[in-house]
Amino acid sequence: MQGLKKERPPLLSVESLKTYYPIRKGIFSQVTEYVRAVDGVSFSIREGETLGLVGESGCGKSSVGRTLLQLETPYEGRILYAGQELAGLGKRELRRTRASLGMIFQDPYSSLNPRMRISDMLAEPLLAHRLESRSSVGDRVDQLLETVGISKEDKSRYPYELSGGQRQRIGIARALSLNPRLIVCDEPVSALDVSIQAQILNLLKKLQKESGLAYLFIGHGLGVVRYISDRIAVMYLGKIVEIASREKLFRAPKHPYTNALLSANPVTDPRVRSQKRMIIQGDVPNPVSPPIGCRFHTRCPIAKAICREFEPELKGHDHAVACFAFD
Repeated sequence: MQGLKKERPPLLSVESLKTYYPIRKGIFSQVTEYVRAVDGVSFSIREGETLGLVGESGCGKSSVGRTLLQLETPYEGRILYAGQELAGLGKRELRRTRASLGMIFQDPYSSLNPRMRISDMLAEPLLAHRLESRSSVGDRVDQLLETVGISKEDKSRYPYELSGGQRQRIGIARALSLNPRLIVCDEPVSALDVSIQAQILNLLKKLQKESGLAYLFIGHGLGVVRYISDRIAVMYLGKIVEIASREKLFRAPKHPYTNALLSANPVTDPRVRSQKRMIIQGDVPNPVSPPIGCRFHTRCPIAKAICREFEPELKGHDHAVACFAFD
C-alpha cells in the first residue's frame, strides 16, 4: 500500500540464545554438567536505541553481552547483527564485523593495559584494523580524547596516573575508536563515585545523540538504567521475565520479580517509603539445576501450582511478561 513506511529491521536480533559453561571434574575428564548462564533469551535493539538489561548478580546478564560479541561461544540460538548471523561468519568476516561492535567494561582499571600509554592503547585497534596509517593515527587519537573530554596532554600518561572517571573515559574512547554502531556497556559506572557516574552517563547519552549509537546497557542499579534506557529487560536466572519501555516498566510493572527489584530500589520520598514494599525470601537457585517450571516460583509470593510444573512464555508486544498471572 502506498504512503506506508516499511519499518526497518532491528540492528540486533537475539533469538533463543543459550550460553552454557561446561563443568568438568578433572582437566581431561568429560563434561558432566553445565552452568546455564543464559538459557533461551530473545530480544532486539534498534538503531540509536538503548536497551537496559537488569537483574541480580549471577543472573547471566554479563554473559549475554559477552556472547553478543562472540567472546563466549553460544550453546544454541541465533545472533543476527545488521542482517548477518554472527555464528556463521568465518574468522576474517567476524573480525571485520567486530570492528562495528564495541564494549565498555565494568572495571575501568583492569580493562586497560597498565604497561601501555593512553596514546598507544587507542592507536592499537586503529592500526590493527588498518583504519589509520602510522602518520595519521595521532590525529585520530587526539580526536577520540577530545570526544570523551580528556586533554591531549594526558595521552602520554599510563592508566595508574588517571582517576577512575578518566580511565572509564579512555575505555569509552577505545570502544569508539573503530566507529561502532552498537556498544555493549557492561555495568560501566558501577565502580565509580556517584558524581562521576552522572558525568559518564551524560557522556554516553551525548555520544548517542551525535552518532546514533545503539547500546545494550547492563546494570543492577535501576536508577542508572532508568536514566539511560529507552526499553528495559529484566533478567532472572538466565531468562528474561519482563521487557517494556522505561515508562511502562516503572509505572506498571507486571512480574513479581520486577516488583521486588523496584521495591528494593532506594527512594527519598517519605510518602513512598511508608508504603508496603515487596521483599522476596530465599536465595537464587543453582543455575546448574534450575527449578522445573517458572524459575522464580521458589521465591514468588503469588506462585500457583501451574508455576511449579510449566515454564511461562514471554508474551506481549509492547509490554512482554513471562508469568501465568497475566495469561
